[in-house]
Amino acid sequence: MTEAVVSLVIQNLVPLLVDEATFLSGIHREVAQIKGELESIQSFVRDADAKAEKDAINYGAKTWVNQLREVAYQIEDVMDNYVLYMATEAQCHDCPRVFGTLGRALCRILRLKPQSQMACEIKHIKDRIHAIKERGKSFGFRSSEPEANRENESWHYPRVTSLFIEEAEVVGIESHRDRLIGWLVNGASKRTVISVYGMGGLGKTTLVRKVYENHLVTNHFNYQAWITVSQSYKVEDLLRKTLKEFYKARKETPPTEIDQMDETLLIIELREYLKQKRYMVVFDDVWTVEFWALIRHTLPDDGQSSRVLITTRSEYVASSCKESSFDEMYKLQPLPEEAALELFCKKVFHSDIESGSPSEFKELSGNLVKKCEGLPLAVVAIAGMLSTKRKAKSELQKLESSLGSELLTNPHLSSMSRILSLSYYDLPYYLKLCLMYFGMLPEDYSIRHARLIRLWIAEGFIKGTRGRTMEQVAEEYLAELINRSLVQVSRIDVDGKIRTIRVHDLMREIILSKSEELSFGNVWTGSSSSFDGLTRRLSIHRCNDDSFLKSNRKFGIRSLSIFDVDNFPSSVLCALTKVFKLLKVLDLDGAPTDFIPEEVGDLFHLRYISLRNTKTKKLPKSIGKLHNLQTLDLKCSFVHELPGEINRLLNLQYLIGYSYEYETDFSISSQRGLKLKQGLGRLQNLQKLYLVEANHGITLFRELRKLKQLRKLGITKLETPNGKMFCESIALMRHLESLEVCSQSEEEILDLKFLSSPPQHLERLYLKGRLERIPDWIPQLKNLVTVSLMWSRMIIDPLSILQNLPTLSELVLQEAFLGEELVFQATGFQKLKILKLYDMNTLMTLTIEVGALPLLRLLKMGPIPRLDTVPTGIHHLKSLTALRFYDVSKDFALKLLPGVGQDFWVVEHIQTVLFHYQLQGECYRTSTLSDLV
Repeated sequence: MTEAVVSLVIQNLVPLLVDEATFLSGIHREVAQIKGELESIQSFVRDADAKAEKDAINYGAKTWVNQLREVAYQIEDVMDNYVLYMATEAQCHDCPRVFGTLGRALCRILRLKPQSQMACEIKHIKDRIHAIKERGKSFGFRSSEPEANRENESWHYPRVTSLFIEEAEVVGIESHRDRLIGWLVNGASKRTVISVYGMGGLGKTTLVRKVYENHLVTNHFNYQAWITVSQSYKVEDLLRKTLKEFYKARKETPPTEIDQMDETLLIIELREYLKQKRYMVVFDDVWTVEFWALIRHTLPDDGQSSRVLITTRSEYVASSCKESSFDEMYKLQPLPEEAALELFCKKVFHSDIESGSPSEFKELSGNLVKKCEGLPLAVVAIAGMLSTKRKAKSELQKLESSLGSELLTNPHLSSMSRILSLSYYDLPYYLKLCLMYFGMLPEDYSIRHARLIRLWIAEGFIKGTRGRTMEQVAEEYLAELINRSLVQVSRIDVDGKIRTIRVHDLMREIILSKSEELSFGNVWTGSSSSFDGLTRRLSIHRCNDDSFLKSNRKFGIRSLSIFDVDNFPSSVLCALTKVFKLLKVLDLDGAPTDFIPEEVGDLFHLRYISLRNTKTKKLPKSIGKLHNLQTLDLKCSFVHELPGEINRLLNLQYLIGYSYEYETDFSISSQRGLKLKQGLGRLQNLQKLYLVEANHGITLFRELRKLKQLRKLGITKLETPNGKMFCESIALMRHLESLEVCSQSEEEILDLKFLSSPPQHLERLYLKGRLERIPDWIPQLKNLVTVSLMWSRMIIDPLSILQNLPTLSELVLQEAFLGEELVFQATGFQKLKILKLYDMNTLMTLTIEVGALPLLRLLKMGPIPRLDTVPTGIHHLKSLTALRFYDVSKDFALKLLPGVGQDFWVVEHIQTVLFHYQLQGECYRTSTLSDLV
């Protein structure tokens, strides 16, 4: 992490030296020298950092690494304080003219921090860096690339135990084992590569070892070899080891000259040895995508049905080994809870799942297993530790309450911690920063994808590159963490886009420990918590006092977030704006606050403010002083009107404001957007503007034309006469991916026919208002994934126009059609997965022809009062897994009764059929088919 901190400091110094030279008046040269010194140290920091993290260096060298990290933090503090001071100085010139020259002079004196003192601090830092650099030479650290110097055999020792687990101890792998065996002994005569992947601790090695030793496999292959690859390897050594393993498996003596062969000779020898032989080789624990490219030509493909089996934590690595349709990828999933409990009971109580744990231990055992989240390594490690102790209830209770600390300190659990940590150590510094952020989140917390991306950007973790936005780079970082099986996807959209993500709770404990150790961040849970002055991030969980403000006089906090807090008085918010002057992130999502103080405008470095899901009603005018602000999230707050000063925020990228009075399962009422003052067009860096009111008419649309970087736009209260100007504005937004348009009222016509050249990257379209017909430009959008039409009330069937959209996955029609019949034609909607038909008051017949909707998974319908028969053709929808009806008649529902209903045969193949009935207001009661009996 020292490498990450140093790199981040260098990255933040660059814009100061280039773009904000005026802020560095008098010390520009010294700051440039500091940057140069850091860059010269950076070349061997990676080597020192890696060794320090793994305790592979002596105490003095580890102290050196810590000192370097501290001085990097010190540079950051001094520079941020200096920039804040200079910004405050500049604002003195903006004092009202009424105070005159004397007033402005007094303002400067009151805010003055002697520049000589700052210059002295800079000189002290420069001298300290030079001393650290000289002292570092004595430790022999070497310049290294990310892949170099990774090998440390002791870190792989815990894996060895996976190779010798008795069959009786293995639980829940039978189906996986049989699937892999089938691939190995059946199938094509072509050499096939099978990659098993998943996060560390899932039991990949254990599973593959059981497959490797299975009699069906050993009888099928003439030659077998098991090779542990690990993070560092030399191709020459790997080839030599592979060749020797084949000889060993055959109980043959390898030629002595093998030890003297170079890489080329080893390849020739190995190919000759395996020529025309049916072999199987396992490469366990592969970390790099280059591995298969280096090894594939050494293994002959002679049409003998040979097999290569690879285990890896990375989906990227697995996919790099798949070169033909014969090759397979197999993602190993966590154990189901029942299987995990059975494994736990076997280890602790020496009983099977039927016998289970003694009755007094059942709840505690279940809680411990849940904390393991199906990770066999965790279950076995915890159970193994308990099995060595006296089976006392107090032991389980103690472990349940302190599993996080036990994971890191208990010697019985150390191997599990070390295995889970391997993936962290393998990361490049920029991914370590991103992963560490999950430590600031509560246990078992899923964070919104968009929120996480914006937080990473605000923290400075993401560096934009030519041709790609920072958001696109951040997406790539997240994909890398997911593919390395470090981050789990908890919810995805209909088009496969990620909605929420999380980390395994045990991985979170490791991240949190590292985070506190390296001053990356701390979680504050009450007065018993503590953090040092270097700590950069503070996350407050379930704490309702302000003791965190009193714990230390020296604060380096750059990020403050709030989770599960019942009381957050305005006095605390005022105090923190005075104490945490260098904040970059203020995340109050869901915090119980209704007030933002004027002093928030003094947080010059602030890049991210979220007041989402708060009761905040008004923003102070001082918000216009936050020139570095990138994200202002007001969604579901009570803020409706923005001050005119918002137009000064030239770096603003995400402006989000949207609220509603109530929401049902299929309807949103009283949608409200933000009221903006004139001057919106100055915010030319905006990528997301959602949801705003068309309250300035022509002026607003002229301003919108200037926002050519928008990716998402939502506008409400659009009046019919303004349709043409609005369309002209949209035509200029070439990057637009999501568009929502809502009319002034349900009766107002959305006149959108003037959009002759729509944005071709548009993926989501939401139209809420009267439509005389589907606009002609919609069928031109080949990337549309979601279409939602509300209040359209068209007479012409919209399906014939929408059915050929090639990527459409979700369609929502609410009060969209006034005809009596809808027909899904045989060749229509070939990619649709979700269909919602609401408030079709005139519809009498709904027909689904054979061949239509082949991928449909979810169908929601109702109220449709005149539809008294089950839609014709539902029985053709073989992919349909969930069907929901809203406010249908009792007679309609009874026709679907199991066994006796005349239409039950139509829905009997569907896994879930539910009926929702409105009781009062917007409350619904849900019934299943069995409830109707």
